[in-house]
Amino acid sequence: MLTEALQRLADERGGVIGVEPDLVITPDETWTAASELLRPPYTLLEELVDETAARWSAPRHVGAALFWKTYGYWHTMPMALGWALDGRVPTMRPADTYFKVSGAGVTIAASRVSWGSGVAPIRRALAESQAPLVRVLSRMARVGERTLWGSTAEAFAHPLTQFVAGDYMALLAEIGKPVDGLIEPSDDGYFRRTCCLWIALPDVEPCASCCVLRPPRRRPSDEARRRS
Repeated sequence: MLTEALQRLADERGGVIGVEPDLVITPDETWTAASELLRPPYTLLEELVDETAARWSAPRHVGAALFWKTYGYWHTMPMALGWALDGRVPTMRPADTYFKVSGAGVTIAASRVSWGSGVAPIRRALAESQAPLVRVLSRMARVGERTLWGSTAEAFAHPLTQFVAGDYMALLAEIGKPVDGLIEPSDDGYFRRTCCLWIALPDVEPCASCCVLRPPRRRPSDEARRRS
């Protein structure tokens, strides 16, 4: 069910999608092992961050945040959709994961995918595949880990409001830290509680989910005055 949904999405987007619809590939020279991103002294990761920063004429920490917003989204999205569609969650072990630069920013796939159910495999995937990258990016570019995890949290919320209906708040709460508490529902959408740093670019509009657009919360005293 999930791979069919990903293929439909790819068709709708003219093939521009950041995950292989079948999830599984036979890696060739066009693919790079994701484990290379964590090979000290992190030369490949540094290059990708610098390329992202140069593309948007952005400071390096913004380039790191935007790179992660793309990579983290496509790594997370299949897990969110699988959870919402039929409860079957695909996870890509770090040693089996590959990526390449593409029209979607990056495209991610794996030489082998494991299927599980519930949030346990999602927690494990975040801990094994995303947390090490978040830590390195944070140190490398001096961007807060909470900022980066906010993009992962949105990668659960966005597909479950745009592609397949799902209770993303319940999912985030069940996963727990580090993604719980970083998204706030609002009417038919949501707001982030951290900024992805897109707004730091010159001459851009904030994302629709940007925390700078989030209405201020009413304090209890404000609510009491409103009712009086």
